[in-house]
Amino acid sequence: MEGYLLDWANLLLRWLHVIVAIAWIGSSFYFVWLDNSLQAPKDAELKEKGVGGELWAVHGGGFYNPQKYLGAPRHLPDDLHWFYWESYSTWLSGFGLFSVLYLFNPKVFLIDPNVANLTPTVAVILALAFLVVGWLVYDVLCRALQKKEGLLAVLVVAYVVIASWAACNLFSGRAAFLIIGAMIATIMSANVFFWIIPGQRKVVAAMKAGQPVDPIHGQRAKQRSVHNTYFTLPVLFAMLSNHYNMTYSHQYNWLVLVLIMVAGVLIRQFFILRHKGVVNVVYPIVAVALLAAVAAWIAPSRPAAAVAGAAAPAVDVAQVKQVTDKHCIQCHAAAPTLMPSPAKGMMFDQPEQIKAHAQQIYQQVVLQKAMPLGNMTNMTEDERALIGRWFEAGAK
Repeated sequence: MEGYLLDWANLLLRWLHVIVAIAWIGSSFYFVWLDNSLQAPKDAELKEKGVGGELWAVHGGGFYNPQKYLGAPRHLPDDLHWFYWESYSTWLSGFGLFSVLYLFNPKVFLIDPNVANLTPTVAVILALAFLVVGWLVYDVLCRALQKKEGLLAVLVVAYVVIASWAACNLFSGRAAFLIIGAMIATIMSANVFFWIIPGQRKVVAAMKAGQPVDPIHGQRAKQRSVHNTYFTLPVLFAMLSNHYNMTYSHQYNWLVLVLIMVAGVLIRQFFILRHKGVVNVVYPIVAVALLAAVAAWIAPSRPAAAVAGAAAPAVDVAQVKQVTDKHCIQCHAAAPTLMPSPAKGMMFDQPEQIKAHAQQIYQQVVLQKAMPLGNMTNMTEDERALIGRWFEAGAK
């Protein structure tokens, strides 16, 4: 029953996280598009009111005319919509999901003894430190280089590269990718919480008090908002990466993570420029080439032992079961010891079950070497080769 309830918590938190993330990313992308698509008003009355840009659009059978004021309007409406619950809900639901899956199971998901011999307590503290320190360092850089955007961008990229390298040398690859994504997502949500919304509140308060509006609040909010839109696609990849172990199981997984995130930034840049009426195909071409190069670089090759399998002794399922009994049934059994329920619903208690999942076992254990998770049970190369020979011979 405990495993069943945890599965429901996982499902509902993941569902909630995706829903609110769509709302946050959707509104963020919309306003970036809107901001870059506005045109100077031709109506003298709009200019007199302080409108700096407007846009006419049609959607769902209706016509819309959004307008953006230079600074702030002279009079605030009674009903003013604020965009912040999407950000906060996304972070809270994501942190809840991260806690249920990773922080409550550090030995299984955070720690890889072949990377760093951490205790569960130290692993959890370090994972949380990445979120906190990630925001603090980024915020200090932004404060110190408020008017030096070029240098700031270089240092933020360098910081993410260093953090990626550090995470991949402390945690299991799967956890490292997710932690970097969570670190950047924390920066994004903290930008909203500490800068964007407080700045907007100060503008509203000044207007209600009849005081002049300091433009610095809008400038700071704009800077953090622009940063957030570039962070979005790298974060999305990092959050999805745990389903694709060919990325995080590579020897140089930190570089794989960085290169794919760079591709995401280039793709986002193309769309930002496109919103401004500039079509620069160099960015998507470079991004696609970068992704293709990474895919070719990390493509699995048949192990030498498997290639030479024809000359090696034949292997039967009983021998394979000895390996799975030693390394796999902790998670893949009717009553696993490390999981509340069989991982991915796969059980290797019986030879028939092993044969039924021969393809997945070969891919995960032999080709990608992603399993056992974190290689906690220290499966040897000879044992992987044995499974490879069994599968190559027809998985008899």
